[in-house]
Amino acid sequence: MDIDDIRTATGIVVPDAAVTWRFSRSSAPGGQHVNTSSTKVELRCDIAMLQASDAVRELLLERLGALVRVTSSQERSQRRNRETAVTKLCALLDAATAVEIPRRPTRPTRGSVQRRLAEKERQSRRKSDRRWRPGEDR
Repeated sequence: MDIDDIRTATGIVVPDAAVTWRFSRSSAPGGQHVNTSSTKVELRCDIAMLQASDAVRELLLERLGALVRVTSSQERSQRRNRETAVTKLCALLDAATAVEIPRRPTRPTRGSVQRRLAEKERQSRRKSDRRWRPGEDR
């Protein structure tokens, strides 16, 4: 593993060879500095080259495709945009490997049913008090 390899929170290793960088001029804040420097960063990552288990790699290929593209142009410096792009890539990879736990259907508790019915009764009384009855002034 090189020093430049990226490691996500879930343990996926993105080797330096799997990442392609591209820089261009940004339309983000920066005044005249923006016109002279290439601060916008585009990071491309080849999912097939990631160092992870086969199951994780297949899941990433299924959910994200073979090539992931992340851009960043929020900051005024290229270095900070590179850091932001790496952070976005790690978050994207971690989110794609997250497995949703299926929800088990449950019944409401007795207390929650009683609270709901008491609130319905209170609301019903409030609305019936607003109603006009014969013999009352409007």
